[in-house]
Amino acid sequence: MTDYIPTIGLEIHAELKTQTKMFCNSKNDPGERRPNVNICPICLAHPGSLPTINREAVRQVLRVGLALNGKLAEYTEFDRKNYFYPDLPKGYQISQYEYPLVTGGTLNDIAITRVHLEEDTASSMHDDQSGMTTIDYNRAGVPLMELVTEPVIRSSEEAGNVAQELQLLLRYLGASEANMEKGEMRVEANVSISRTSELGTKIEIKNLNSFRTMERAIAYEIERQKQLLEDGQKVTQETRGWDDRIQKTFPQRIKEESADYRYFPDPDLPSLFISEIAEFNSQELLRLLPELPASRRSRYLAIGIKEADATLFVKEPILGSYFDSVIEAYKADIDAMLLAANYIANDLVNLIRESVPKESRDTEKRDTGMYSEIPISGNNFREIIDLLLEKKLSSRAAKDLLKIAFYEQKSPRELATSMNLLKQEGASLEEAVLKAIESNKRVVSDYKAGKEAALGFLVGVVMKDLRGAGDPVVIREMLKTKVQPE
Repeated sequence: MTDYIPTIGLEIHAELKTQTKMFCNSKNDPGERRPNVNICPICLAHPGSLPTINREAVRQVLRVGLALNGKLAEYTEFDRKNYFYPDLPKGYQISQYEYPLVTGGTLNDIAITRVHLEEDTASSMHDDQSGMTTIDYNRAGVPLMELVTEPVIRSSEEAGNVAQELQLLLRYLGASEANMEKGEMRVEANVSISRTSELGTKIEIKNLNSFRTMERAIAYEIERQKQLLEDGQKVTQETRGWDDRIQKTFPQRIKEESADYRYFPDPDLPSLFISEIAEFNSQELLRLLPELPASRRSRYLAIGIKEADATLFVKEPILGSYFDSVIEAYKADIDAMLLAANYIANDLVNLIRESVPKESRDTEKRDTGMYSEIPISGNNFREIIDLLLEKKLSSRAAKDLLKIAFYEQKSPRELATSMNLLKQEGASLEEAVLKAIESNKRVVSDYKAGKEAALGFLVGVVMKDLRGAGDPVVIREMLKTKVQPE
């Protein structure tokens, strides 16, 4: 099959985390399960009702724009996007067309076209048994941020990385929870292929409700278009859905162009001169931004943390913040930091996972953080790292001590002392070595005959007898002294 160049652009919608809706005072509550509770004449489009702009929603989008290194608008306005659908009570959606709040910027080295603000639609719920469709207007009018990338993404994996990075960014900023499983973040992908640098015919894919689904849909669509072109057929520009059951896209409708929506400025809403509004001052907004995912990731990699561990600490901010609290006392001690990172990313994470119900560990269905609480305090965890640095604790004993301290929440140093987990020296160590030699005469004979692996077995016997409270290097040397090969 001929080589084709895939070109992918993403349109990502995220519901903003505000107290009220975009153009009215109805509550913005994504957790509400009762239908049609958070509604009012404005979000139901009653005649004569007038919208007002949610300032917090505007501020959040501006913060996102700064985090993306985008350009904030000097002037912006809201437009009416006209189309008719049951979940759109007004017969149009208030959105932004010619003057978005943000233009340009990058995310994961992918160029951003624009970020604008609009209102969400109501929710349509289809009952297959009765064949009826009902509408829940709780979501109608919720502030919705839309981010559009340039068509420069080349693979489904790269598209997935961009979407996941945006989810992280929104959570770090506190702008949105962006849970795809709850519909708080929705992704549409525009996919085309071509043999040359000229773009091919664009297909828009909707109904992508998880990152994995998005990647599968894009990968499938690339292959579908390749097959069409290889068979001498044309790709028709259209909107397609994704059927998760059969793992295929399917046609929905011919793709609309901007002219089909008949955009025009909303006469009920004022234009905004962003630079003249004090609370939208870009320098102040920039100053108040938290450390962002890309910056945190770079900081961890600069320390020398493994890429997988750095990614984990960024994706699960509670783990990253925990690591930061642990290493505060180590300043420039890189070895101590790396040791702490290793024990957090492996041993501590395993303990947390064991304490989480199995259904909550299903990463196929989960895009939210698993680590909501860490039972062992940063100070107690640091005591274990200190004991390791002081060479008073073996790695085996450290794992055991961490598990005990994880559940008992006592001082690890005191626990290690009371439970004889500290490395044994002198008479007690020699006693354990002699006991191992006496109890394993056949293994001793194997070692004397030149089988080096036998010595490792004896080291393990001594370590087990000391419950990990021994230095394997010291034990090995003591065994060598007492058992000379023939």
